[in-house]
Amino acid sequence: MPMKSGLHVLFALLFTCCLAGCAPMAASPSESGPKTETMSWDQVAQTDFNRTVTIAMRDNLESLTSLLEKLYKRNPTQWQRAGLADLDTAIRQGREAIEQGRTPPNLEGLRDVQILSVALDPSYAGDRVAAFVFGLADMIIQAHNGKTRFYAADVLDAQRVYNAARNVEAAAWLLSTRRDTQGQPLLLANEISEDAVNLSFEREFGELVGRLDLIANLLDENLRRVGVNYMQGLLFFNFLPVR
Repeated sequence: MPMKSGLHVLFALLFTCCLAGCAPMAASPSESGPKTETMSWDQVAQTDFNRTVTIAMRDNLESLTSLLEKLYKRNPTQWQRAGLADLDTAIRQGREAIEQGRTPPNLEGLRDVQILSVALDPSYAGDRVAAFVFGLADMIIQAHNGKTRFYAADVLDAQRVYNAARNVEAAAWLLSTRRDTQGQPLLLANEISEDAVNLSFEREFGELVGRLDLIANLLDENLRRVGVNYMQGLLFFNFLPVR
């Protein structure tokens, strides 16, 4: 009888969670505050740590979309070079390409850092903004085993995520320093002049690096805690309840 009662409680809890999945979580109080995510069925298969990595990846993709928009605004000739109708179309297609893993035209067969290298090559004649941001996105996603949502069975490599953070730093530095054959920046980004100060690109890159470093550290700590928790269990003899 006690076992049946426990099963009834478990099923009741699961049913409650399923009902909660039909309704969105409370919205954030402001645009600048924490952003929640609507409850979904797949969250049943996610641990707290999986949720953390998933939210971090969501925010990384939002930062990349913001970076895409900022670069297109500073370099409108890039989306015009691609034959797109307007800025909004360029941003939408760029985001869809990232979500669908669709490599930019004439770069088929290349992945992650390979695309980044081509985007920062002075001889590249394609849409440099699309290539640069897609290369960043693909590199970050590949460092997470090609996924953007994470579940209990997923195992991530802390070193790969750490390497992705260093690659973002390198890409930011190359973006600000690399020039074409006429000595002009390949892409206009940060601006410090008598008329304007625009360091928003630096902020986007900084947020990407910060989130990646946090996840890399948490991955390393998560693996270490598995062993520590096991040893604590042996040390304090934490028996499981039987009634």
